[in-house]
Amino acid sequence: MLFWLFLAPVIGWLGLLIIIPHIDLLIMSLKAENDMGDLVWSTANYMEFFREPIYWVTFVRTALYSVITTVVTLMISFPIAFYIAKVASNKLRGAYVILLLLPFWVSELVRVYGWMILLRESGVLNFFLLKLGIITTPIEMLYNDATMIMGLVYSSMLFMVVPLISVMESLDDSLVEASFDLGGGVISTTWNIIIPHAKPGITSGCIVVFMLSLGNYLTPNLMGGKNSLWFTEQIYNQFIASFNWNQGAAFGFLLLLLSSLIIWFGLKVTKQTLGKVVA
Repeated sequence: MLFWLFLAPVIGWLGLLIIIPHIDLLIMSLKAENDMGDLVWSTANYMEFFREPIYWVTFVRTALYSVITTVVTLMISFPIAFYIAKVASNKLRGAYVILLLLPFWVSELVRVYGWMILLRESGVLNFFLLKLGIITTPIEMLYNDATMIMGLVYSSMLFMVVPLISVMESLDDSLVEASFDLGGGVISTTWNIIIPHAKPGITSGCIVVFMLSLGNYLTPNLMGGKNSLWFTEQIYNQFIASFNWNQGAAFGFLLLLLSSLIIWFGLKVTKQTLGKVVA
């Protein structure tokens, strides 16, 4: 009885805020207007995704750039996590983690505008480059794919570092020392000892970062500019701009389905199971 009492808030939260709204959106996505203007059961909203190239091309582009963001985030986060977990002293370890957490104490909107102030033509970076004589005219560093990926990496790096630190703390130092004693270098030790041990953390971090990047709206919209096609913007336009909730609900479920398939494929390729990764 006590177990169900403690579990009731979690079940209520999942049911009221996630399950019931998603069921309602699913029902809404399966309804479309007929020639008479009445809502009838139909898969037309889903077929629209495949009929219009702009929709599926945008999703492919979003998925591709989300994968690139995940890979870049992993490459940056892996050495940081290893240093914090295995190299830094116990006194400094907590300070480093706090430094990683500090940017996330403010909203994502504030962080994105911070990057925009830094990188715009009249921003801080251009000011110092002009003062130092490195450039003669301001450079527009915003509104391109590279800047957008940088913003996505910055926004999601913490969610990669934390699981990596958690899994690397359990790595036996003697295994690393034995690898070096037997003639292994940094690359071979990392590839044969550290990465296999950290694989669950790598997989869980990649899943979280990929999903956050795929579902991000602010960063691609503000830092990528008008030429940045992101699938969440298509969903936003259907809901808010066109007031077509049925179409927007269908796009939302397609995003959920296709992203789940990509994650399933990634788990199969890495020979990981979701239960092992979550554990």
